[in-house]
Amino acid sequence: MNRIAGWKPKTLTELANYINGFAFKPADWGKEGLPIIRIEQLKNPEAQADYFAGKLSSSRIIENGDLIFSWSASLFLRIWQHDRAALNQHLFKVIEVDGIDRGFLKAFIEFHLPALAAASHGSTMQHITRKELGRFVAPFPESEDEQAKIAEIISAVDRAIEQTEALIAKQERIKTGLMQDLLTCGIDEHDNLRSESTHEFKDSPFGRIPVGWNPVSLESVSEFVTSGSRGWARYYSTDGAIFLRIGNLTRRHINFRLDDLVFVSPPQSSEGKRTAVETGDLLISITADLGIIGIVPSDFDEAYVNQHIALVRLMKEEVSPRFIGWFLSSQGGQTQFESFNESGAKAGLNLPTIKRLIVPKMNPTEQERIAAILDSAAESIKDYERQLVKLRYSKAGLMQDLLTGKKRVTPLLQINADN
Repeated sequence: MNRIAGWKPKTLTELANYINGFAFKPADWGKEGLPIIRIEQLKNPEAQADYFAGKLSSSRIIENGDLIFSWSASLFLRIWQHDRAALNQHLFKVIEVDGIDRGFLKAFIEFHLPALAAASHGSTMQHITRKELGRFVAPFPESEDEQAKIAEIISAVDRAIEQTEALIAKQERIKTGLMQDLLTCGIDEHDNLRSESTHEFKDSPFGRIPVGWNPVSLESVSEFVTSGSRGWARYYSTDGAIFLRIGNLTRRHINFRLDDLVFVSPPQSSEGKRTAVETGDLLISITADLGIIGIVPSDFDEAYVNQHIALVRLMKEEVSPRFIGWFLSSQGGQTQFESFNESGAKAGLNLPTIKRLIVPKMNPTEQERIAAILDSAAESIKDYERQLVKLRYSKAGLMQDLLTGKKRVTPLLQINADN
């Protein structure tokens, strides 16, 4: 281990005490008292929580500003800022010793989490024990001023990350609200959202809808419905055409995930032609996680679908593919897939079932306007997600430089001292 001036090797247990949360039992849960913070609530403080009204050691109670370390399954740290709460097991309350800056300690542990996780190999569930904390050694700055300065720099990026994450969550809520409104009420010729107080509505298989909307089968607005190709592993390649799988579909929107691609050199046969996608094709997962929807965009490269996906080529003069995609991703569409699960279709859906899916059909102009609004909402989220990726890369670079001593903040400390 290279020696850095002013830094000394330290174990994590030399830097702080790690107090595990309380093992609450279902009998302890209630609706009054302190909220019980589990991993779920630590990730998302707005998630629903159980409450505990009994007596609890102060060491298992968390306050604003406390450092919490999720050490089992999901490995991450948070500075708690959501009022007094009770800490559940699988979470450490981290109490730093004298001379240690809390913000720096958080960043320091985060930076070394991959190495800590690697030390826990062999377990069925990834977790980090006190034993691993006690034997993990890394260089640590002795100066609390240096620690605080590094923490200040990294915390600035952390705040930007948190703000961007909050904006993404807000935009997701807006998109969900838009889907509920637009895909059940639509918009009239004046671009106003319809309501039953101003427009006529009627009953349908997926609830109340405007009278101008007609429930139709997916087959009736499709040129054809087919399934993807089987046994194409022998055609896998390092490049070439994309072979779309369920993992490339996502429930967050109707675009594709392209971060885990498989490529194929497809056969020049009727099988290859049958499963090749075109702009506007509707893709539906038909095994395992049923009803994930994707729409092939206009700028998509050559691609084919595998056997776990149904390919639906819609009549584009009759329906907007993106409108149909958004509808099947909404509650009205997903309720139909849920009913298939309840009827024992978890193993998979057949093509006749896909053809019987019910979708609304109305004026094509209205379909396009609704799809455009939802596409815009989804694109706004993607913009924030791209910003988030850049911020995380920036943080990773800063941590690599500042938490290894590769770059020092001592000149900044000297400037502050001189001023």
